[in-house]
Amino acid sequence: MKRTQIELADGRELIYFDERDDAVRDQPDRRELPPPPPASQLRHDPLTDEWMAVAVHRQTRTFLPPADQCPLCPSRGDRHSEIPAPDYDVAVFENRFPSLSQRVADEPAEITPFTPVRPGRGRCEVVCFTDDHNASFAGLPPSRVRTVLDALADRTSALSELPGVEQVFPFENRGVEIGVTLHHPHGQIYAYPFVTPRTRSMLAAARRHADRTGGNLYADVLAAERAAGERVVASNAHWTAYVPAAARWPFEVHVAPHRPVPDIPALDDAERAAFGPLYLDVLRRFDGLFDLPMPYIAAWHQAPVRIDRELGHLHLQLFTIRRAKDKLKYLAGSESGMGVFINDIAPERAAELLRAV
Repeated sequence: MKRTQIELADGRELIYFDERDDAVRDQPDRRELPPPPPASQLRHDPLTDEWMAVAVHRQTRTFLPPADQCPLCPSRGDRHSEIPAPDYDVAVFENRFPSLSQRVADEPAEITPFTPVRPGRGRCEVVCFTDDHNASFAGLPPSRVRTVLDALADRTSALSELPGVEQVFPFENRGVEIGVTLHHPHGQIYAYPFVTPRTRSMLAAARRHADRTGGNLYADVLAAERAAGERVVASNAHWTAYVPAAARWPFEVHVAPHRPVPDIPALDDAERAAFGPLYLDVLRRFDGLFDLPMPYIAAWHQAPVRIDRELGHLHLQLFTIRRAKDKLKYLAGSESGMGVFINDIAPERAAELLRAV
């Protein structure tokens, strides 16, 4: 994989990850762009001990443009996009409308004595999986999935070195039902200046399990799921894809390496090579379930950058809000108000349906 880093017209970074060594990426960004916005403001909720971001500049971000105005397609002719090259394999760049960034201006003023505030220091990046606007991740070859995985490993390592970054979260949103604002196949990476609430909760459970048993909680759960087999959708020598016994979403699959590792950079060559074929199989099962492009979120759970790394176990959580061919799951009062999920489909049945595709 060849890595080439350039600077866009407004100073943001873009990195090409090419599958051939002779790729030339010297095309300049010919657009006239305003300076990137300053970092957002983080506000702490004292009632939940959680941080949230106020990023007012995102109200003007690009929203579902037509294909001929897609900012993630390569630049060709007189049409200039976020990616100056006329073609690319995988490209990663700083988000033009970031929730978090390193461009910190003034320190925010206090809201109340109970609501601490601070700059939204961090980084948000866009990961373009292909230059084909009409493609999907499920349609990529395993070789491209490997390139994407290597790019995520590169970015996880680099972002972990930024000042103040505590957790790196790569993810993909797919489908207007999920809320995507760009159709072009892409994902994102958030580098947070704190450990996220979901991860804090998982780490607390893992710590209690380690204190009680000496084991790694996720590794023990994965071993139990593999032994039971009832919820396993697919597996190979290095990875298992299974529906969690307490799945929250109608169709939810965890794709986990058999060897406990904290993050994507820790995967060895064999594990990286084995991921693509298995993950593509699961994605195609999702699309085949109702013979429709399945809206989904694919979320990489990585250990925090600096703390409790021994408690983590890298895994990809894939889930959809579609519960039937003509029905979506909307978060109702119990889920949105209290965080108590109610699943309409038994996890065992979901696994059975996915295996049958």
